[in-house]
Amino acid sequence: MPALKPIKRRELISRLHKFGFEGPYSGGKHQYMVKDSLRLALPNPHRKTIGVELLVRILRQAGITLDEW
Repeated sequence: MPALKPIKRRELISRLHKFGFEGPYSGGKHQYMVKDSLRLALPNPHRKTIGVELLVRILRQAGITLDEW
């Protein structure tokens, strides 16, 4: 299993596009991306990078394994 590192928000969005997600769209407090019936909230761009813990939670919600990532 590859080790995860903090990632920039722009890179996260780019990689989610490769997994078939569309967006990001505006809505409520957070932007979100959509794949089929799954709606995935994105963190706001207040910090420069997204930490490993948050990235793991996002991937789990998206149904993406660490090996696929």
